[in-house]
Amino acid sequence: MKLKTWLLVSYFIVMSLPLVVAYVLFAWIQSYNNEQKVAEYIHASSEIQEITTILRSAELYKPNADRKEVEKLNGEQIIIELYHRDGFLLYTSNVAFNRQSPPLNNEQLYADLYSLKQGYQSFTYKEPVFVNNEIVGFFQVHFPRHEWKNAVTKRTVIMVSVFITLFLMIYAFIIYFVNKKVNRRLQDLMEEMTNFAEGKQVSETDFNNDEIGQLKAHFYTMRRQILSAREAIERQQQEKEYMIATLSHDLKTPLTSIQAYAEALETERSLTEEEQQEYREVIVEKANFMKQMLDDLLTYTLLQSSTYEIEFVHVDGMEFFEMLLSDYEPLCNEKNIILETICDTDGMYAVNPKQMIRVVDNIMSNAIHHTEAGKQILLAAVTDEKVIKNKLFDYVFQNAVFEDGYAYLIVQNEGTGINEEALKYVFDPLYQADQARSKKEARGTGLGLSITKQIIERHRGDVKIFSKENVGTCVICRIPQISK
Repeated sequence: MKLKTWLLVSYFIVMSLPLVVAYVLFAWIQSYNNEQKVAEYIHASSEIQEITTILRSAELYKPNADRKEVEKLNGEQIIIELYHRDGFLLYTSNVAFNRQSPPLNNEQLYADLYSLKQGYQSFTYKEPVFVNNEIVGFFQVHFPRHEWKNAVTKRTVIMVSVFITLFLMIYAFIIYFVNKKVNRRLQDLMEEMTNFAEGKQVSETDFNNDEIGQLKAHFYTMRRQILSAREAIERQQQEKEYMIATLSHDLKTPLTSIQAYAEALETERSLTEEEQQEYREVIVEKANFMKQMLDDLLTYTLLQSSTYEIEFVHVDGMEFFEMLLSDYEPLCNEKNIILETICDTDGMYAVNPKQMIRVVDNIMSNAIHHTEAGKQILLAAVTDEKVIKNKLFDYVFQNAVFEDGYAYLIVQNEGTGINEEALKYVFDPLYQADQARSKKEARGTGLGLSITKQIIERHRGDVKIFSKENVGTCVICRIPQISK
């Protein structure tokens, strides 16, 4: 049961308990009253008949009359009041009655004559006294209901005792419940929170499906998120440290080469013109490599920032992708690579042209680098997979998913391919499937595919890579259309 529901029920019980006890007490007293009413009425009537013969004496209603007979009737705590016909009190056996009270008026005198009235504490009977058909006074008799009052008092004490007992039991149960279900659990939760804040080990325990249980579940969820965020921060910190170390090494190598060749040009007088030109070309090549490395690092850093926003423009698909796929044939011709370009797109797209050019440059640079002379590269941009169905590797077409409403940018090259284990990490920063970093030719920073993935995701798209050893590799990027 929810704590809120339980507390509401407890509140209802505590608030209803006095009403229930009062109702039971009233019903019990009413039942007893109904049982005793007839018996008391008969008893009171018989007593009236015994004393009325004395009280009907006209002599009792004269001033300074002898009322010793009346005083004898007070033995059973019967209260007798004698009134003059004008309403003045002549006699009362009630010592607490104020004799200075004003006389009764006619309405009070003549009310309820000859009627035995039942009250809470007594029965009351009033009757006029006549002499020669003329009223000379009134007498009023009160018969106490001691037995009935004692019974009602006893029942009241019993019900009050029952009420107090039930109230104390409910109160004790609520204290026990609050301590067990609320206080103790909150203290345990606070202790877990404190231990977690202090970096101590916290083991998740079972919890109920109530408010505190939900709070505990929320704390465990928050704890897992914080631990996950900590691990992510630590992982990012390690990646940054690794990146700094790697880039420092990669920058140091070309800088050393530039320094060596520059010093040779300055100090070696015996160098031929051909050797000097070769040294200059090496210096320019190494400088360009360093520039590319710094550009990649800057782009990667910007894309990692949550505050960096790419500006998009709306372009026609056919026109934009034709421009995007052009100018790669000369690079392929230099390595004697066969390049097949296909462009068949439609619709409008929101893109950042500069960043999309970087995407194609990164993918094509990898494809050209890993494609041997005489092999083929497919560079395509399509919206319908049927256009390139026969061009893709069989394993690519079987595993790739093509949907309507997207443009697909595809780069496929024949080559050695990437093994399954390395394929899991190709989008990680600084990862290179070919870890030989000591080769003479300038290599990339290892940030290219990571940058590509982030750029495509900023375009609300995604990147998939498929590879099979000794067959080749295929990279498929897709970005959504904004209209057709």
